[in-house]
Amino acid sequence: MHPTTDRNRKWLPGFGAMLLVLLSRVTSALEVPLDLPQPPTITLQSPKDYIFDPRENIVIHCEAKGKPSPSFSWTRNGTHFDVEKDSKVLIKPGSGTLVIDISGEKAEAYEGTYQCTAHNEHGTAVSNNIVIRQSRSPLWSKERNEAITVQMGVSVVLQCRPPAGLPPPVIFWMDNNFQRLQLDKRVSQALNGDLYFSNVLQEDTRSDYICYARFPHTQTIQQKQPISVTVLNNSPQGERRPGFMMPPGPTSTKMVLRGETLELECIAEGLPTPEMSWQKDGAELSDSRTSFQNFKKTLKISDVNEADGGDYRCTAANNLGTVHHIIKVTVKAAPFWVSAPRNLVLAPNETGILTCRVSGEPKPKISWFVNGVPIENAPEDHTRKVEDDTVILSNVQSGSSAVYQCNASNEFGYLMANAFVSVLAEAPRVLTPPNRVYQVITNNPALLHCSSFGSPIPTITWFKDSQTSIKNGDPYVIHENGTLEIHVAQPLDSGKYTCIATNNLGIKENHVFLEVKVSTRILKQPEYKVVQRGMSAVFECKVKHDPSLIPTMTWLKDNGELPDDERFEVDTDSLTVKHVTDEDEGTYTCIMNTTLDRDSASAMLTVVEKPDAPTDLELTDQTDRSVQLTWIPGDDHNSPTQKFLIQYEDLLHQPGLWINLTEVAGTGTTAQLKLSPFVYYSFRVLAQNLVGYSDPSQPSRQYRTNPAAPDENPSDVQGVGTESDNLVISWTPLTGFQSNGPGLEYKVLWRQKDMDGEWSSKNVANVSRFVVTGIPTFVPFEIKVQAINDYGSGPEPEALIGYSGEDMPLSAPESVQVMVHNSTLAEVHWEPVSHPSVRGKLQGYKVFYQRERGLHETEKTTDEEEQVLTFSGNRTEGRLPGLQPYSLYILFIRVVNSRGEGPQSPSKTFETPEGVPGPPSFLKVLNPSLDSLTLEWGPPMNNNGRLAGFTLKYQPVNTTNELGPVKIVTLLANETTITLSSLNSSMLYKFYLSAKTIKGSGPFITEEAFTVMDTAVPSRQVDIATQGWFIGLMCAIALLILVLLIVCFIKRNKGGKYPVKEKEDAHQDPEIQPMKEDDGTFGEYSDTEDHKPLKGSRTPSNGTVRRDESDDSLVDYGEGGDGQFNEDGSFIGQYSGKKEKDTHEGNESSEAPSPVNAMNSFV
Repeated sequence: MHPTTDRNRKWLPGFGAMLLVLLSRVTSALEVPLDLPQPPTITLQSPKDYIFDPRENIVIHCEAKGKPSPSFSWTRNGTHFDVEKDSKVLIKPGSGTLVIDISGEKAEAYEGTYQCTAHNEHGTAVSNNIVIRQSRSPLWSKERNEAITVQMGVSVVLQCRPPAGLPPPVIFWMDNNFQRLQLDKRVSQALNGDLYFSNVLQEDTRSDYICYARFPHTQTIQQKQPISVTVLNNSPQGERRPGFMMPPGPTSTKMVLRGETLELECIAEGLPTPEMSWQKDGAELSDSRTSFQNFKKTLKISDVNEADGGDYRCTAANNLGTVHHIIKVTVKAAPFWVSAPRNLVLAPNETGILTCRVSGEPKPKISWFVNGVPIENAPEDHTRKVEDDTVILSNVQSGSSAVYQCNASNEFGYLMANAFVSVLAEAPRVLTPPNRVYQVITNNPALLHCSSFGSPIPTITWFKDSQTSIKNGDPYVIHENGTLEIHVAQPLDSGKYTCIATNNLGIKENHVFLEVKVSTRILKQPEYKVVQRGMSAVFECKVKHDPSLIPTMTWLKDNGELPDDERFEVDTDSLTVKHVTDEDEGTYTCIMNTTLDRDSASAMLTVVEKPDAPTDLELTDQTDRSVQLTWIPGDDHNSPTQKFLIQYEDLLHQPGLWINLTEVAGTGTTAQLKLSPFVYYSFRVLAQNLVGYSDPSQPSRQYRTNPAAPDENPSDVQGVGTESDNLVISWTPLTGFQSNGPGLEYKVLWRQKDMDGEWSSKNVANVSRFVVTGIPTFVPFEIKVQAINDYGSGPEPEALIGYSGEDMPLSAPESVQVMVHNSTLAEVHWEPVSHPSVRGKLQGYKVFYQRERGLHETEKTTDEEEQVLTFSGNRTEGRLPGLQPYSLYILFIRVVNSRGEGPQSPSKTFETPEGVPGPPSFLKVLNPSLDSLTLEWGPPMNNNGRLAGFTLKYQPVNTTNELGPVKIVTLLANETTITLSSLNSSMLYKFYLSAKTIKGSGPFITEEAFTVMDTAVPSRQVDIATQGWFIGLMCAIALLILVLLIVCFIKRNKGGKYPVKEKEDAHQDPEIQPMKEDDGTFGEYSDTEDHKPLKGSRTPSNGTVRRDESDDSLVDYGEGGDGQFNEDGSFIGQYSGKKEKDTHEGNESSEAPSPVNAMNSFV
C-alpha cells in the first residue's frame, strides 16, 4: 500500500467559547517512514478467540514497528506475565510473539486471557485481549439405546445428543458399512444432529442407525451406539394433515448478531410428507443472501443486518391441510466501526483530532486510554480535551507524542484500536519511486501516485511535460493522498508528469511517465458450431492489440484447460478440433491476455450424429384396411428429429424389398397406416435429423390383410396401330401389391368411335397388351381396360381414344407456285392434300429443291446436293432461303405422315436474279519501276450474274503515314491486267479492286506496293561518306547540336522557352507534331512482313467486304473513323497506324524499313 495522508484541515470550536485554533489535519492510513522517530504501531496480532490443538505449540502473535524499535511485555488474566521465568515460553527475537511448548505439560495451565504491550520512548501500544482455550473432543457418555418399534406412517425422532466439544463437532448419520444415510424431504437431519422421520416406511426398519461426531481441530470421529428401528404394518397409521415436530408451538423467537449467519429451522410430520415454504412479514424471500437447505426445512441468511429482523413464517402443507409457525427474529450487534481512530502526525503548534466512532445494539460504551492507561488516570495535559468519542489536541509541542487507545464495548463484545500522535517537524519527501512508468489501456482510468511525507503535511501540485500545470477538475482529479487520476486516459495523455511536494520546510519533486496503450480486442469471435461426429470444428479468434504489448492467447474448454489430446490444434488465431467426439461438446473460450488487459469470447460446440434407430414397434387397432403403429424414438444426438419414415415389406409379393409408406413429424410416435388387401405386411421405422437417416428399426411382427376386389385399374392405357389394319391396346399392369387378391386378369374392351355399337371385350392374364386386327386404317376407337380377380372387378374404367394403324399417303400436293423475292430468297405455295388421303396423322410437308446450273452455264451442274425443308402441320407455303443468285432451281413437294412420305408433286423450276459479284480471286503487283507498275487479277469465284467490269482505286501513302488523293480506273470485264504509269518513285501505294454486275460492285480486294527507289542517291551517299571533308562537316554539325542542346537544357530549367519550343508552340499542326496527343505515341506507318492491311481497314481476312459499306469509300481506314471521300474522289484524313509500345520504349520511333525512310534518316 502506498503511504497516504489525509489532507483535511479545519477550524475547530474552543472549549465552550469561540477559540481561534491552529490548522488541524486528519491522516488516513498514515505511514511514517521508519527512519523518523515514531511511537509503536501493532502490525500483527492473534485473533481474540484462539483455540489451540494440545498436540501442537501455542503461538500467540504480536508484531509492532516504531522508532526506536519497541520492546514487548505481556499480561495474563490482567497481571504481568513474566516470560523469562517459564522455560516453556519463548519470545521471538525482534518481536513480541510468544511460543509456548506444551509437550509433556498440562495444556490447561496456559489457558487464559493474554494481552501484548509494545513500548518505546514515544509511547505504548497494546493488543486486543486474546482468549486462549484448548480444543476438546470429549467421549460420548455411555448409554444404552432402547430399540424403537413403531407402526408404519407415524413420525419418529432419533436423538444424537453429541458431547459438547470445543469447537462444536460436525454431525452425520451412517450405518455399519460406513455408508451415509440417504436424506430426503421425508427423512432429514436437524441442526442439532437429531434424525427426523416425517413418517416411517417399512424399508426404514434397520438396526444400525449410528450418529457420528467429527471434531475439527483434533480430526477425531466418535460414534454413538447404534439405534434399532422396527416398523410394523399390522396397524398402519393413515393419512393426516401436517404438524410441526420442531420448533414446538405456534411461535418462537430467535436472536442473531449483525454480520453472523441466521439459520431458522422447521421440521414437520404428516402423511403424505409435507412440503415446506417460507415467508418474511408476508412477502416472499428473494435476497441474494438467502438460501434454503435440508429440502427447504432450513432457511439460511448470511451476513445478517438490521433489516433482517422480523417475523418469519414457515408453512408445511400436504393434500389434507397446512400448518404455520412464526419465528420472531431480533438482530443485535456487537460494536462495529463507523470510523476508527487514525494516526496523527502534527507539526509543533498544530491542532489535531482523534475520533472513535462505533455503533452496536445496544449502544457501545467508549473508553479512552493513553499509552495503555485510562485517560482519566493519565498525567494531566491541558492541550488535550475528551468529548465522548473525540479527543482534541490543541497547540501540540515537541515531546508530546503518545499512543491513544479507544475501547468500545457492549454485552456482545468489544473493539479496541491504537492511534498514535507524533509531533514532528520534517521537510517534504516523495515516497513514490522516481521515473516510474505507468501503463494503462485507452479509455481506462490512470492513477499516477505521488505518495509523500512531511510535517507540516506537504501540498502536492502536478505538471505535465514539465510545463502545463494540472488543476483539479475534468479530466483530472488530484486525490488527498497526492495521487493524480485521469478519468478516461487517451493517447494524448501519454508523457512525463511531475509532482511537487511543498511545505514550509522545503520542496521536493518527482517524475513519473504515463503510456496509454491501445486496448486488446477480439475482432472476429469464435462462432457457434454444430459438427457431426468424426468431422472437424474450427473456431476463429482474430485479435487486435497494442504492438508494444506481448499478447498471449489461451483456449479453454468449459473454463478449464484443453484436453491433452493431439486432436486439439491451436494456431495463431484459431483452434481446430479434429475427429470430433461426443466428449468434445462444450463451451470453448478464446482469451487474449496482455500485461495490461485481456479480452475473451466464447462459443458452443454441439456434436451431432444421425439418430439412433427407433425401438419397440407395436401394432394396435387392427382392421382390414388400417393399423396403428407406435414406437419409441432413439437418441437424437443433439439434432432434433425432423421426421420419421415408415417403410413396409410385402412378404407375399416382394419379399426383401422395403417400400416407403408414409412420413410422420419428428415429434410424433404414432401413425395410423392405410393398408391394402391381400398383403403380408412387416413395418420398420427410420428417424431423420439434419445429419441424416438413422439405421432402420427392427421389423414389426407380420400383419396379413384379407383379399378383396381390385381398388384400381391398370394405368397408362393406350391404343396405337402398328399395322394399317390393327390396333394395339397396351397398359401398365397392376403389381401383386395392387392386385388385392388371387386370380388377377384384365378385361379389354373396344369399339369404333361414333358408331354406337356394342363393346367388344376379351379377358387376358399375365400380359400388358392386346392386338385387335381386321379393322379400317387410321380410325378412332374407344378403349377400356378393367382389372378383375377372384373376389370381383375393379372400378368402372374411363374410356380412352386410340387410333388404328396408318398407311402411306395417297395424294401429292397440287398447284405448286414459286415466287422469287430476290437473288437469294424464294417463296413456294401449294394446295394441301385432302384429309382422307393422308391415311394417318399429318406430320407436315417436305419441299425438295436443287440447283440445276448457273444461268450463264449451258450444262447441268453435277455436284449440287439436293436440299430438303420440312414445314410442320397443315401448311400451304414456305420460304427457301440461302439460294445462289443467277441460278436455275427445280423443286417438288411431298406430304408426310407417321408412316412415311406420299408421292411427289409435279416438278417446278424457277430462276434467281443477278446479284453483286464476289471479290476478285486474286490481285498481284508485277514489275514495279521508278514511276510505274503492273497489276494482275483474276475474275471472282462467283460472278452472281453477268460480269460488267472492274473498278480499281489507288492512292499514295507518304512517309508521315498520310493518304494521298484517290484515283479511280474503270476496267472492262475481260481485262485482267493493267499497267499504271506516272507514279512517284520510292512511294508506297495502296490498291483497291472490285468486280461489278448490273446490281453493283462487290467487295474490294486490296494490295500494297512500292515503286522502285532512285539508285543515284545511294551511290553518292557512299562516295561522300568516304570523304574527309564530309566527315569533318558531320563532326562540326554534331558539336553544334550538342552546344544547342546544352543551351536548351539550361533555359528549360530556368522556365523559359527555347526557340525550338516557341516554334512548336506556334505550329500546332498534327502533321508537324511527332507525338500524338491522345496516347503519347509517335504517329507511324507500319508494314509487316506478311503485308497485313493497314490498321483500321475493315477488309476481312478472306478479302470480302460487308455489304453495308460504300463501294467507293475507305471509311474507317485510319484513326478516328473520320476519313471520307470528297465528291471528286479524293480521300480526306490522315493515313496512320498505331503501334503498341511498352513503357520502357519511351518516345522512340520505330519506322518501317523502306528506302525513303532510309534516305530521310540520313539527310
